[in-house]
Amino acid sequence: MSDADYLELQRLRRERKQLHKEREALVQANYRLQQMNLALIDRVEAAPDVGGRAYAAFENSALLAEQVRERTAALNAALVELRDSNQALKQAHIEIETLHNRLMDAIESMADAFVLFDGQKRMVLCNSRYREIWQRYNLPVQVGTTLTEINRYATDVLLDDATTQEEMQLYRQVYGQVVRLRDGRWLQVNQRETSTGDLSILYTDITRLKAIETERREAALAEKSRVLQSTLENLSQGVVLVSDKGIPEVWNSRLTELMAIQERELTDCLDFSRMINRIFDRTDLGSPPTEALLSEDNALCEVVGTDGSVLEIRQRPRSEGGRVITFSDVTERSLFAKALQQSEQKMRLITDALPAMICYINACLEYEFTNRAYQKWHGLKRDELLGRHLSEVYSAHQLQRLARYIDRVIQGNTVSFEVDEANQQGESRYLYKSYVPHISATGETLGFFVLTQDITERRQTAQALRDANVLLEQRVEARTSELSEAKKQAEEANISKTKFLAAISHDLLQPVNAARLFNSALTEYPLEKAAQQLVHSTGSSLNDIEGLIGALVDISKLDAGVVEAQMGVFSLDVLLENLCYEYQCQTALKQQRFRSRVVSCTVCSDSQLLGRILRNFLTNASRYTDPGGQILLASRKRGEYVSIEVWDAGEGIEAGKMSEIFREFSRLKRNASDKGLGLGLAIVEKIARVLNHRIQVRSIPGKGSVFSIEVPLADPDKIVCTESLPLMHKTDPLEGRPVLVIDNDPAICHGMEQLLDGWGVDVMVALGRDDAWQLIDEGFSPELILVDYHLDNDITGIDVARELNERMIDPAPVIVVTANYSGTLNAEIKAAQYQLLKKPVKPMNLRLLMGQLIR
Repeated sequence: MSDADYLELQRLRRERKQLHKEREALVQANYRLQQMNLALIDRVEAAPDVGGRAYAAFENSALLAEQVRERTAALNAALVELRDSNQALKQAHIEIETLHNRLMDAIESMADAFVLFDGQKRMVLCNSRYREIWQRYNLPVQVGTTLTEINRYATDVLLDDATTQEEMQLYRQVYGQVVRLRDGRWLQVNQRETSTGDLSILYTDITRLKAIETERREAALAEKSRVLQSTLENLSQGVVLVSDKGIPEVWNSRLTELMAIQERELTDCLDFSRMINRIFDRTDLGSPPTEALLSEDNALCEVVGTDGSVLEIRQRPRSEGGRVITFSDVTERSLFAKALQQSEQKMRLITDALPAMICYINACLEYEFTNRAYQKWHGLKRDELLGRHLSEVYSAHQLQRLARYIDRVIQGNTVSFEVDEANQQGESRYLYKSYVPHISATGETLGFFVLTQDITERRQTAQALRDANVLLEQRVEARTSELSEAKKQAEEANISKTKFLAAISHDLLQPVNAARLFNSALTEYPLEKAAQQLVHSTGSSLNDIEGLIGALVDISKLDAGVVEAQMGVFSLDVLLENLCYEYQCQTALKQQRFRSRVVSCTVCSDSQLLGRILRNFLTNASRYTDPGGQILLASRKRGEYVSIEVWDAGEGIEAGKMSEIFREFSRLKRNASDKGLGLGLAIVEKIARVLNHRIQVRSIPGKGSVFSIEVPLADPDKIVCTESLPLMHKTDPLEGRPVLVIDNDPAICHGMEQLLDGWGVDVMVALGRDDAWQLIDEGFSPELILVDYHLDNDITGIDVARELNERMIDPAPVIVVTANYSGTLNAEIKAAQYQLLKKPVKPMNLRLLMGQLIR
């Protein structure tokens, strides 16, 4: 029966009692009224009517009758309610009885013992299984028995005294509150207090669960024992677990091997310590006694067997009592330790014999080794130094002086330095110290070695030598002054040579440039055939002079190192196509066949220097190829490089003369028409070294030669885009165009004026900046400025062109003419966005460039 049903039953009982009381009160009141009515009627009938009192009595009687009827109606209603209440109470009794029967059936159907106590802890009801527990022991347990009495019975009679406290504690941890009966059964007790203050207790028989748990625990223990035994059997050590009473419990077979005993002896052993003493503590072995050792915690000892083997016996206490004893065969380790000890003794003998001070300091800055000289220096014995920190040996001031060297050696660097230090007698000495790090395989610094030498005498000797060499140094100083003066003169001569090289390229080529301009101007005039032949011969001679002077100047500049490569990324196709166009005309004049096979690619090099090398290759190929022969210009990609090759059909080069062709003034073939100096390939070799490009030569005598150069390939996306020049018109773009020529050489100005006049150009010349300014101020507005780089008073053509463009409303494009081939000048002209034209000026190149630039 639930708590709600029980409360409803109590309420119905209280209402029934209250209705009974009200019914009894109404019955009594009705009876009194009936009696009063009868008495009044009798009085009225018996007494005479005096003064109308009979009528008054009748009225009173009528009122009383009315009250009787009202009370009778109320009584009838109360009776109806009482009847309904009785019916409801009867139905409630039936339901309560049904619930009580069902509750008892449910309690009886439970497999566990159940009991219910009321608020005063008196037993209200229980099932048969609960009664069976106590009836088995003939205990007086019935309804109304208190919980205190039942607990006293359980404590005095039912609990098994043989149950250990540990076992009870174990099962309380697993099942909660448990009790064990004398017949061996285990009961789990669960208590719960209801909302009305009642107490329900459930006793569950866990004997089977306990048996299963015991079997499982025993199986787990057996498995752990098996694993433990298997682990012990796989150990190289002999292991035994000894109880707190000294009895061996678990061991492995390695133990019996090392102790040379049988399994039976361990099984029958009752005192393992005595067994060890009996086996190992023998005077003939000279072994230390083990009895005292094995009585201590964490003890360790070594014993020597009859065969010379060494056993290490170590014991450790167990937390649950007893100890673990291990037997290890350390024969090899013992032999190694002895050998190491002997080696250390030998090393110590050697280091003690050395005059140098030697020690080893670990990463914690503690001494681990010192030799005799080191100990003598500090006045301490070996035992007084080993294990001590540097701060305990050196003063704070000395340690501060050594700190930066110690930090460096700890970082893994070898350090050597000189320092003054006082010995134990207080004498100041100069020491040379070397710190050598001791680095592990993982790169960690484990410590460092210290080698210290007393260099006081050596420094004193050096000082004496320095004092003795004062006079000698004075003499050397005088001689050095003379050498410095000679070196200064040599450097000035070298600078003068460099300046001479820069000047000669201008001064030598100036008259040649003027002569070429005059000769080119003559070609514009109608001349007789004989005069035309003279003009042609003069131009050929000028070309020869230009080539000879240019070769000498180039070889001088390359030797002086003033030529610098301006590396950049460009398309090789453009350079090779220009060379093909240029040499197709030249080879056609010599009746030679010219072919090309060029691949499209992008390279990283100096286009001007690379073009100079290829022109020398092509010029040599044309020079040594007979009429009708073939010249081939080809390019091939080879991995990260492109090989540019020039094939000729000459006589070839013998293998023994391959090394001579790149020498200065060396030519393998001479004839009357060949006016070269033999500098072409020498210039090529020197330019290739500036560019860091490799040159190769292959040749077959009688068939021809192949000259090639390897140029690194580059990413096409790295080509620097420049503004393209406008295309030339079909009509002459120079006709009537105003052009300003600026040069400090009157001959150059006159020759350039004659040449440009022949092209129909409106040309004005100026001998310097002042003349050019005057022309601009007078209203001359050139569309192109042609200026020489070297002007008077160290003024450059770049500066003059910039000033003129700043004075003009419409700036004009500028062509700078120079014989200077330096990379610095090229970069300066390019930075100013001007065009460069090198001397001697070729009229065709000049006309083409002017046509591209002029508006």
